[in-house]
Amino acid sequence: MNAVSQHLIIDADDTLWEDALYFEQAIEEFLTFLDHGSLSRQQVRSILDEIELANSGLHPFGSRTFAENLGECYRRLTEPACAGRGTIDPEKLAHAKQFGNRLLHQPRQLIPGVSETLPYLAPRHRLILYTKGHPAEQSLKVKSSGLAIFFRHIEIAREKNVRTYSELAARLGLDRARTWMIGNSPKSDINPALEAGLNVVYIPHAQTWRLEQEEIAPGPGRLLVLERFSELRQHF
Repeated sequence: MNAVSQHLIIDADDTLWEDALYFEQAIEEFLTFLDHGSLSRQQVRSILDEIELANSGLHPFGSRTFAENLGECYRRLTEPACAGRGTIDPEKLAHAKQFGNRLLHQPRQLIPGVSETLPYLAPRHRLILYTKGHPAEQSLKVKSSGLAIFFRHIEIAREKNVRTYSELAARLGLDRARTWMIGNSPKSDINPALEAGLNVVYIPHAQTWRLEQEEIAPGPGRLLVLERFSELRQHF
């Protein structure tokens, strides 16, 4: 691939650092805590997925929104409430939410290869960090990661879709033919960027959030699929 300087737009969660891993761990602990008497863990997880999907357009995703989703799931499935009798134990409800709230201060664990690859790419290309979620929470993640120094521009969006990618490209004056979006999420990183005419590097992550999964759809941009973040050094 041509080594001339290009714009590389890089996702954050589960591309630069682990994120879904901690949410999955929290969900498993929540399921154990709930210990529902008639629903399987998978059935409870499906209900939680429905709640998260329903609320995804209402609030920027992050640990606080996740905590509220866990609380809503707890209220919906707690046995006395389901049977129309009794009340929700406020202490148990708070404990259910705590599985999400504690993630706010979760230390950032970098994805293997990131700490070596960003210093290699930064002098050669113009790096843009483009992430979505709650602004304050995402800003905290960026700060605690120590990676901000490698990026010429950092932007946090409520959602990432075709419109936001097109607006980003126009606002920053990006040549779409020489711009690459690098990420792990088919729904937020790959498909909308391709449709917006950007090139894309897809680096799958084994624990990408269920609601971010979808089939890769062809677009006007080029698609490169890599197994590891470190492989970017072979192409850029």
